Amino acid sequence: MQNENSRNTIIFFVCAALIMGVYYFMVMRPQAEMRRQQQVAAAEEKAAATLDAGLTSGSAAPAAFVADRAKALGTAARVPIQTSRLKGSLSLQGARIDDLYLTNYKETLDKNSPPVELFRPQGMEHAYFAQFGWSGPNVPGGVPGPNTVWSLTKGATLTPTTPVELTWDNGQGLRFTRVIAIDNQYVFTVSDTVANLSGQPITIAPYGRVERQGVPADLGKQMILHEGAIGTFGSDGKFTTEQVKYKDWAKKPRIENQSTGGWLGITDKYWMAALIPDQKEKIEGRFAVRDAEGLNVHEAAMLGATRTIQPGRQIEETQRLFAGVKRNEILASYEKSLGLPRFIYAIDWGHLFFLTRPIFMIVEFFYGLLGNFGLAILALTVVVKLVMFPLANKSYESLSKMRTLQPKMEEIKKKFKDDPQKQQQETMALYQREKINPLAGCLPILVQIPVFYALYKVLFVTIEMRHAPFFGWIRDLSARDPSTIWNLFGAIPWDPATLPLVGGLLNGPLHLGVLPIVYGLTMWLQQSMNPPAQDPMQRQIFAFLPFIFTFIMAPFAAGLLIYWAWNNILSIAQQYVIMHRFKAENPIDTFFARFKKA
Repeated sequence: MQNENSRNTIIFFVCAALIMGVYYFMVMRPQAEMRRQQQVAAAEEKAAATLDAGLTSGSAAPAAFVADRAKALGTAARVPIQTSRLKGSLSLQGARIDDLYLTNYKETLDKNSPPVELFRPQGMEHAYFAQFGWSGPNVPGGVPGPNTVWSLTKGATLTPTTPVELTWDNGQGLRFTRVIAIDNQYVFTVSDTVANLSGQPITIAPYGRVERQGVPADLGKQMILHEGAIGTFGSDGKFTTEQVKYKDWAKKPRIENQSTGGWLGITDKYWMAALIPDQKEKIEGRFAVRDAEGLNVHEAAMLGATRTIQPGRQIEETQRLFAGVKRNEILASYEKSLGLPRFIYAIDWGHLFFLTRPIFMIVEFFYGLLGNFGLAILALTVVVKLVMFPLANKSYESLSKMRTLQPKMEEIKKKFKDDPQKQQQETMALYQREKINPLAGCLPILVQIPVFYALYKVLFVTIEMRHAPFFGWIRDLSARDPSTIWNLFGAIPWDPATLPLVGGLLNGPLHLGVLPIVYGLTMWLQQSMNPPAQDPMQRQIFAFLPFIFTFIMAPFAAGLLIYWAWNNILSIAQQYVIMHRFKAENPIDTFFARFKKA
């Protein structure tokens, strides 16, 4: 009885300890961490109050968002923007660049599709714009802020050959003159002159800001892709690129970096708005998230060095804005001409950049020769096969030898059917005598996995692949195969997605196009050329794998399926030649032999 009581006491204390432990880690600790974070955030907010003076956006949530773009644009006087690549306007209220379309790119493949929208004016949902100004909290008469109305003094339309000039006078001796120019691609140059006509020195600092009010539902959802804050910071030739995804950005509402030169902004999959300071100027870069009356503002901002303007003197400041397409050659040209560090890494090359960038360069090279990105991918596959030829050759030789040894292996299996351990020992002894590595067949696949992923990354993130056609029904190599088995690949004039109840499945997980089926068949044929597994269960699993992978691969980009199916075909051809050399039985010869008999 005493032992039982002792046992119960021990159980009680153990359970109590477990309950207290769970309560501490699940309740008390999270609450303490939350309080700590709140205290840190409050301290950071207090410390940054001086910095933010004059830099804080004047954004305020409207009573209701404006759906009509023309109505939103009509709230202030505007200056049209027109180039061969861009169209839109800038607002004289705040001198905001807030209305911008990329005219060379369409939203969809439809011929009537509108151009891609980059910037959106304030008042509309998910407003997105860039703005430049000055911070000066103690300046008599103030400095131009987010809602300051500028005067257009020179120019009528902003084009590559006609810059525009804006002016504003604070009424207390400060005169601001801003010249905005644009090149033939995607860079705006904002040149400010500040003249001090007062009788006292004035201290101010330049700033630039890219602001997005709320995150559209279709952004920040891809694991493989970075969308959100991006910037390159450093000094003395040592720069690093920082990326903060939208979901992580919300958890870190304020991120600051000191830098000499560099750049920062907000990036989407193919498009980016980035602030570019003078590369010799010291700046403070900041990524911030704030509620701003329910707008959920995401902001990339930079604050330049403080300047003191003596009476009768003036200062000049030049800042730039990249607002456009993340095309490799364009980013590379700006990186060179403006001396921008790591600007090409605005494209999300990923951790395997040493593979993704060379693969992209090879594909782009073959595209220049062949004029089709699909053919370029086929050529890339041949290059990869040639590089891996020695390894693959040894692997296929090993597999062919194993196939010729199937009768001997069956004998061992029958002889030691009641002794699995002995059976395994004899099989390994046979491999050693014949100098066969049973794992060699896996090596080509394992080696190609990084290449496969790198190509997937290239197809997914590079604008060059967007809407790039192949032949026939494949009009976009970066999207899935649009054909489907459920309407006999277009022979039946109806859309399976419209079918009640199961339409979503037929157009989603069960969607099967021509390319996934070709991939599945080539995978099955390649697998059938390998020696069958000894274990019956393993044989069944392997036999089922091509079917499973057909559905797994179906949603992937068409370019990726072209690569993998073509890779399988080349592997089958290589393996067939080697099997012939070793006189090993193979399913291709078996099929044709049966066909001849029939």
